[in-house]
Amino acid sequence: MTHAKLNQYQPVLFSKIYSLGAARGRLIVTNDEIAGPIDSSDEWIRQRTGIITRARADKDQSLMDMAVEASNEAIAGAGISPQEIGAVIFSTISHPYQTPSAATLLTELIGANPAPAYDISAACAGYCYGIAQADALVRSGVAKYVLVVGGEKLSDFIDPTDRSISFLLADGAGAAIVGPSDEPGISPTVWGSDGSKWPSVGMTASLLDFRDGESNWPTMRQDGLTVFKWAVWEMVKVAKQALEVAGIKAEDLSALVTHQANMRIIDELVKQLQLPESVAIARDIAKTGNTSAASVPLAMHQLLKDGVVKSGGLALQIGFGAGLAFAAQVVVLP
Repeated sequence: MTHAKLNQYQPVLFSKIYSLGAARGRLIVTNDEIAGPIDSSDEWIRQRTGIITRARADKDQSLMDMAVEASNEAIAGAGISPQEIGAVIFSTISHPYQTPSAATLLTELIGANPAPAYDISAACAGYCYGIAQADALVRSGVAKYVLVVGGEKLSDFIDPTDRSISFLLADGAGAAIVGPSDEPGISPTVWGSDGSKWPSVGMTASLLDFRDGESNWPTMRQDGLTVFKWAVWEMVKVAKQALEVAGIKAEDLSALVTHQANMRIIDELVKQLQLPESVAIARDIAKTGNTSAASVPLAMHQLLKDGVVKSGGLALQIGFGAGLAFAAQVVVLP
């Protein structure tokens, strides 16, 4: 019989991100390689999205491979053992099984059994949703350490002829270990959803439509103009709220790490927030592409790896996308 982990911890006042891990698709796909089927060009894609290349997994690299790689890096960076993990939260929309969850298999593969494990389906906001939940679990004493993973293999759900979103999409996984802290390390989260725009980003059909022969294999698509306007005008409000509840001003930030949806959206958010030049802006989309739930941790990991920002600084992270779902919080860089 499996012995469950018992809640043996006392509530704490604060939590923080201890470490990050990252994994990307092995294939570097250029704009020229995908421009033909959408009757486009490298120049058009760069101007519209800011993407130069995107990272995609090859046929031998699974979503779980990337999640395990990112998780193991985060666990090692935190200096803990997998058995100390009190919960595993996996945010993904591209796990190829409706059930069981990706999180339970990941927990087994990294040696964290029998930690409670579950998936989040909040698309591009999923990682920030996971950080919010990990913060609550740690502060309440339910878990001492929580593994949060945002991972996608979106190339499994791409129509190469789709001009709305498919040329944006990429594959990768980012992971974080959240644990107790003596000082505030994760601010209150500003989050929510706007179901009135539910059809704006999502699948071309349901699995039932596919089963019944009424559609081809469902792939990703979006109403780009609707999403762009919503992301720019509504997410700047969310970002400002996140700064307010954290008790800081824009000039206190070391970095802005938004969902890597489109470089034009990132640039517009920077403009609307009137960020000073001292704030580093994550622009991982240029080389990695749009990895949905993985994009925020991948972008933050890259800023730290490149030495653009240092541990201990403040970063505003914000995820937004299908649903439409959104979440933002200020975190201390691990």
